[in-house]
Amino acid sequence: MLDEQARATMLAPTEEDIRRIVRSELDRAAKQEAAAGKAAFIASKGTLDWAYPPLILATAAAASGIESSVFFTFYGLNIIHKDFERLLKVTPLGNPAMPMPVTMPNFVLGLPGMGPLATKMMKSKFTAKHVAGIGELLDTAKELEVRLIACEMTVDVFGYAHEDFIDGVEFGGAAAFLAEARHAHVTLFI
Repeated sequence: MLDEQARATMLAPTEEDIRRIVRSELDRAAKQEAAAGKAAFIASKGTLDWAYPPLILATAAAASGIESSVFFTFYGLNIIHKDFERLLKVTPLGNPAMPMPVTMPNFVLGLPGMGPLATKMMKSKFTAKHVAGIGELLDTAKELEVRLIACEMTVDVFGYAHEDFIDGVEFGGAAAFLAEARHAHVTLFI
């Protein structure tokens, strides 16, 4: 007779068994739900720290085989503007979660030069940790065929021209994006 531990070992699935089961379940779910292969993101913020989430999520989804699109509206247009390097900044004022080397009162954070200093600090942290820059993420998104969609209404309101944006950007209204998002399994407003 087998002791209890030997019986449990024989009944325990192997790592390969678990992987096979998970693959089977994912394949079955994908066949049942066509939207499972789509993700839609809305980027509405135009600061350096808010440029990363929609690009990282969209490229990660696309790299995983999920058709992805990002709708850039209002200040999110800064992310896909040709001059994004200059436009994307960080401000420590009004961002209480931003780590500072030493605690500083708000009046100090509002002094001239603090924004550029905070932007430089964040960029250096990303560089030190080997995090891709915004330009690299945009290139990756285009390589992975992530749809980069600029909100036509916001482009008009802000007085931009189509030529102000990086190559590969599409232009469409909210209704066009909603048609895209309606068929997505994941939709996130960032």
